[in-house]
Amino acid sequence: MQTRIDNIIATLDKHKAESIEAFDLSDKNYFVDFAIIASSLGLKHTTALLDHLKNELKPAETFNYVDESGDWVVIDLGDILIHIMTPEYRVKYDMETFLSELGAGQDGDTL
Repeated sequence: MQTRIDNIIATLDKHKAESIEAFDLSDKNYFVDFAIIASSLGLKHTTALLDHLKNELKPAETFNYVDESGDWVVIDLGDILIHIMTPEYRVKYDMETFLSELGAGQDGDTL
């Protein structure tokens, strides 16, 4: 699992995603084992990051579902959720607080 998380983070980092954080939720009552949150530089960058993830992680990863809104992309890999948001959406929805309230803390990687 850690190798998969590291690959996702490395791909996001290589393509200029900012404030990348990984949350280990494996011992929590949540529907995924990990959540990764990253900030994009804007709408086009959000979509570009999704494309980079698809190109660099397939076929090793199965993209079960992708929800794109421009400002926020959610990628469901089954046991990992990836959230890519514009900085404005990241502040507005504050996923870090939500995940911390699950008791996850911020024990994951922060870049």
